Amino acid sequence: MTNSENSPVKSTIELGIPLEEKAIRALRCGQRVRLSGILYTARDAAHKFLADETPLLPDELRLAGSALYHCGPVMVQDESSGKWHVTAAGPTTSAREEPYMAKVIRRYGIRAIIGKGGMGAKTLHALQEYGCVYLSAVGGAAQVLAAAVQCVNQVFFLKEFGSPEAMWELRVNDFPAIVTMDTHGGNLHDEVFRISQEQIHGLNA
Repeated sequence: MTNSENSPVKSTIELGIPLEEKAIRALRCGQRVRLSGILYTARDAAHKFLADETPLLPDELRLAGSALYHCGPVMVQDESSGKWHVTAAGPTTSAREEPYMAKVIRRYGIRAIIGKGGMGAKTLHALQEYGCVYLSAVGGAAQVLAAAVQCVNQVFFLKEFGSPEAMWELRVNDFPAIVTMDTHGGNLHDEVFRISQEQIHGLNA
């Protein structure tokens, strides 16, 4: 089922994290959402670690019902207080995480993936089976997205992975995104590619 078979709702959906499966399965491609609550950044090192057979996770890392943001934020630490602040938080390309994503969704009960560029068939199937959506953040607006971060609660695996690859726990308010892969098989990335190919063939005809 593609987005062309469903008329996207134009109003923005407000979602609180932790996310409920029922609310996630009600979403459709093309809908705009705003997230409020706790989300975690995760890039290559974190995904590989989470997909390992026996990862040892801290008790404070609560992924069930949460959102993973494909992002390597630019962080600054206050010398006096030791608190971290986000100065830029733009999305990174999600396709790199395709080998791990389905297993991570299934294992940890992730309800939303945030990134750019979309993901592959294996992830799309996992979204449908386990009740998760892919949300596209606005590329090139790293500082705007950083403004939605209220605070940095804590960081996991900073020493092991380094700052860009660490899992930062961020409290966000009204973090904007668009549903581009849903639990019903909708995939706007494939739709855009298909239309582009048709237009290219039309030009060459």
